[in-house]
Amino acid sequence: MVKLHYATKATLVIGFLFLLASCSTKEDSEFKSQYIAYKALFVDGGRVVDTGNDDVSHSEGQGYGMLFAVAANDKDTFDALWHWTQRTLMREDGLFSWRYRPCVDNSSSCIDDPNNASDGEILIAWALLRASEKWGVGKYEEAARNIVRAVEQKLLVVNNNSVVLLPGEYGFASDQTGNSSLQLNLSYWVFPAITDLSSLSDTPSRWESLFESGLILLSNMQFSTYQLPSDWVRFTPNSAEPDNSKIGALTLDNVISPEFGFNAIRIPLQLAWSPRFRQNARLTEKLLSPYYAWWAITPTPATINLLNEETAEYEMSKGMRSVQMAVNSLMKSEEKQRPEWPEINRNMDYYSASLTLLSMLAVLDNAS
Repeated sequence: MVKLHYATKATLVIGFLFLLASCSTKEDSEFKSQYIAYKALFVDGGRVVDTGNDDVSHSEGQGYGMLFAVAANDKDTFDALWHWTQRTLMREDGLFSWRYRPCVDNSSSCIDDPNNASDGEILIAWALLRASEKWGVGKYEEAARNIVRAVEQKLLVVNNNSVVLLPGEYGFASDQTGNSSLQLNLSYWVFPAITDLSSLSDTPSRWESLFESGLILLSNMQFSTYQLPSDWVRFTPNSAEPDNSKIGALTLDNVISPEFGFNAIRIPLQLAWSPRFRQNARLTEKLLSPYYAWWAITPTPATINLLNEETAEYEMSKGMRSVQMAVNSLMKSEEKQRPEWPEINRNMDYYSASLTLLSMLAVLDNAS
């Protein structure tokens, strides 16, 4: 009887492991199939083309493309993307100009705004780190380490017990000290990347504080009756005694956009993608419940102005729906059916396709 018990147990374990491997293989195969379509539609000679925005390229898109190429084990495309990004967008200080607008020269002279966008740096560095781990190429890790140093020098602002991420080097602080109000974009906090990139820093505690500050900010960014975060927010750090529950004042006064829209839709995905966040049951409930309530509206509007609660006349894009499916898959244990991802094809623009692949990658990461 004892032998039969152990044999049965071993069979169950082996069967369970086989099932996990089978699910992971299916998700990996589906991701690669979608990636092939994405590459055909949006990657042109090492640059990712934003088809919904005059065919520009930007640092965010290069980071996305590099992440997807690593996940699909496509080293040739990864190298083409990285080389174009280095040659065309990289500045002397190690950050990246955020926007390239096609012109006759097809060179860095096509850059029409040399300011950076910090989500670009985070995504590119993360992709390089993941590439070094997948392919064992040391120069990728060193490049990622250099970007981390540049981010620390130019984009991380330390105030009392908080560390925040400037959206760009210029234009987001009301003075050069960073001690008065800052305009922030919490969708630039790529939480799983922040955790991973801390391993490349000489001061990993700074990245730890950045992660925690992001969660505190989001806990206090539940605007309107819908309690949703905005694309952009104005932050004034505490100058008096530190308060761990509220590190500064947050308003929607004079911000680029007071909407929960095409930027902020990335926030729930980047939270759910983070294993560290998922382990905190209290925070997951507080921060994710407003999204579940919002997505329960049928049809769900693409955006909502959090000052007057006016909603868009059109519903969420397929990419936004992909975010919803990924968050549900990662967070709701009772919903174990595999998401039915929208097909990436010519009817989908760059950003919607990117959100779809990002969502698939988040689920794939945590399935493996």
